[in-house]
Amino acid sequence: MAEAHQAVAFQFTITPDGVDLQLSRQALGQICHSGLRSWKNRFSRMKNGVLRGVYPASPSSWLFVVIVILATLHAQSDPSMGLIAKIQDHLPLSLSLTLSANGQTMVSALVFSTLLWLSVISALRFCLKVLLSYHRWMFEQHGRISNITKVWVTLVRLLSSRKPLLYSYQTSLPHLPVPPIKDTLDRYLESIRPLRSPADFERVSRLAAEFESSLGNRLQRYLKLKALWATNYVSDWWEEYIYLRGRNPIMVNSNYYGMDYLYVTPTANQAARAGNTITALLLYRRKVNREEHTLHMHAATGNSVCPGKTNILDVLQHWEDSEYVAVYHKGRFYRLWVYLTGRLLSPREIQYQIQRILDDPSPPQPGEEKLGALTAGNRIPWARIRKQYFSSGVNKRSLDLIEKAAFFVTLDDEEEGMRGDDPAGNLDRYAKSLLHGKCYDRWFDKSFSVVIFKNGKTGLNAEHSWADAPTVAHLWEFTLATDAFHLGYDTNGNCKGEVDCSLPPPQRLTWNIPSEVQVSDSLAVARALADDVDCHVFPFQEFGKGRIKKLKISPDAFIQLALQLAYYRNRGGFCLTYEASMTRLFRDGRTETVRSCSNESCDFVLGREECCKLFRKAAEKHQNLYRLAMTGSGIDRHLFCLYVVSKYLGVDSPFLKEVLSEPWRLSTSQTPIQQLELFDLVNHPEFVSLGGGFGPVSNVEFFFF
Repeated sequence: MAEAHQAVAFQFTITPDGVDLQLSRQALGQICHSGLRSWKNRFSRMKNGVLRGVYPASPSSWLFVVIVILATLHAQSDPSMGLIAKIQDHLPLSLSLTLSANGQTMVSALVFSTLLWLSVISALRFCLKVLLSYHRWMFEQHGRISNITKVWVTLVRLLSSRKPLLYSYQTSLPHLPVPPIKDTLDRYLESIRPLRSPADFERVSRLAAEFESSLGNRLQRYLKLKALWATNYVSDWWEEYIYLRGRNPIMVNSNYYGMDYLYVTPTANQAARAGNTITALLLYRRKVNREEHTLHMHAATGNSVCPGKTNILDVLQHWEDSEYVAVYHKGRFYRLWVYLTGRLLSPREIQYQIQRILDDPSPPQPGEEKLGALTAGNRIPWARIRKQYFSSGVNKRSLDLIEKAAFFVTLDDEEEGMRGDDPAGNLDRYAKSLLHGKCYDRWFDKSFSVVIFKNGKTGLNAEHSWADAPTVAHLWEFTLATDAFHLGYDTNGNCKGEVDCSLPPPQRLTWNIPSEVQVSDSLAVARALADDVDCHVFPFQEFGKGRIKKLKISPDAFIQLALQLAYYRNRGGFCLTYEASMTRLFRDGRTETVRSCSNESCDFVLGREECCKLFRKAAEKHQNLYRLAMTGSGIDRHLFCLYVVSKYLGVDSPFLKEVLSEPWRLSTSQTPIQQLELFDLVNHPEFVSLGGGFGPVSNVEFFFF
């Protein structure tokens, strides 16, 4: 039996001769290097904070302003128009007594120069925010750019000529505007017209008019008041009420998954694939911490959602710079250090450590094997069990180690992927495995769980409250590309690099789980949910977005119209259709809904003549709806926030109640490859990823592409 090893800095025993103190140099060295690394990261964040804080200027520009002001004063000219003299009059008495007249003038000039420099920075950032609030360019036809947009592009380039850091634009992004309530209601009524009978549409129109003329304007005023002080009037309520207040399982209902390459598995060695994958994820985190990523969506590590103590609201927690990952294999939990003496272990060393876990013959402790099922079941039982059995002692320490890990790794003992005599069926099973696994071998509360299968295939399961799918897709693209194209493997399928065989072995987590902990109840709920889900992955190889673009059609609109046509032919009617779009043009923006079923799409589906003309008209309509959603003029987030305000005020709205109770029968999303520079798909077209998907939110037909 492999015993758990836990390094400690010192041990002591009390003997008749006194206290025998035993120091561990290795452990003390590890603590020292860990502290140095932490301080280096703090210094780096502080430096980046300064660079961010003065963007679009630079710290060196302060010196330029000071030199200009002092040179002008030396030339017997006062650029401050008397302000320097006024500052000098208000200097502290201690400075006035200790400094000469020239010294006082110098200090006053420095103060004035600094204030002038900060004022210029504020003006530049205000101008940049105004420029970034311009979105008309999105609605212009391709190749027909207006003169206003050309001027706008020039000004933006001038103000952002200095290379920005990852978060440099954060404070310059505009706030999400609250749309006029009349515009939102008009767009809503337009979206439901093809789905309602004339009599029912007239009824809903009367409800909307009544809402606008009475309660709606009152709720709108409160919402505008919130928008004045909140950076985003939607995101905090969306995170709380959609993700954190749900008491149903987050497995399937909320979490989503990402898949590996379709045709290629870089190595069949499970430990080696884990070594490169873990390394790539940590390299991504390093680039985020150093703000070296290009301005785009990004993901962080070290997040975990835990059930709230009140049984009403989960809590999203974040820890920075965790130096280990939590690993699960055959019912055992481990802590695997990925940093040693302040350095990141090489992929080959991580492979060596993973292999130690795979070779460990020790059995799970009582109650340990299926402990993860608590995160897969209903949230209230998990909150109660956590409070009663995991709030102190060894169970709390082990649970803290899982939740504070950089991320969670599952070493799955199954083989997955497109393989064998039934590649299509195996792909479906692969998707289901990533969506829910065995319902206890993933930690669904973690920001994401990386799954490494026995045959080297990989994937991940991500918790939804902290990040949307395009953000995690950005992380996963980097991981796959770094694994295959940059880190690579040797001819035997092992990670590259040398191994320090003196590495301390991974640490087994210990538990003391009494028999009263009813893991079986949560597992039963999770298994019932998993068994009710069907997954089908359909690789389409006939053509791609390149051919669609040659027809001057948006690939997204093309797919959405194809889905409308397929649904009609399958069900004989139309339904309310959800497509997610991003609102990243605004500060703290997340998502908005595009209602893909429109009058124009229905005309195309039902049309028998002039199909091409109807198709192009429907595609243009869809693109316009998508642009409206991206630029803050969507429908559903505005109505959702009005509904939240009504609940805070304790008033009921028949109109809002009907809107928010409408079922989404067809829910869709799309996440294209965002970092094409990382993939050499021209020379290596086989390195195409399967993408990922969500579980159904209700009894829906769900598509993710």
